[in-house]
Amino acid sequence: MHEARIQETATGRQAADDGWWILNLDEIGWEAVPGGGTWCVLESPRAPSRTLGIGVHVLQPGEPSAKYHLEDAQEGFLVLAGECLAIVEGEERRLRTWDYLHCPPGTAHITVGAGDGPCAILMVGARPSHPTHYPVDPVAARHGASVATATDDPRQAYADRPPIVDAPSPWAHVMGAVG
Repeated sequence: MHEARIQETATGRQAADDGWWILNLDEIGWEAVPGGGTWCVLESPRAPSRTLGIGVHVLQPGEPSAKYHLEDAQEGFLVLAGECLAIVEGEERRLRTWDYLHCPPGTAHITVGAGDGPCAILMVGARPSHPTHYPVDPVAARHGASVATATDDPRQAYADRPPIVDAPSPWAHVMGAVG
């Protein structure tokens, strides 16, 4: 396997093809959505994996990482720094640094930033073979993380979300604030 060519972008560096690569989280290109955190995807945007999704999501207190959902694939969440709430099958659980949440296929879940500062979560999941389902959940709704009407259409689930924008890496700030 070849080493990937690395390209400079407006917000950081990214692999430009499907080869292997090494980059620091503080130099990778990130994205953000107001009220939904900042994240980086740890794969080449030009050659995304068909089998595995992996990235880091940084959430401020009260920010949900996405909408409450379930997939037909396994997902896992390792809190690297800070605190968050996991809403799993309608129940709230507090997670702190080094806690790991395992979600077998079909587990309804979402994470929401908590505590006094930023939370960084390593998120990994197998790629689902069927559409993601977004159920209505009253616990997730209290945190702004539930859809109003159940759907399998991500465009409907995120219809009111502001657009995703390129963002600078928050990594140094996160590690300085909690590390």
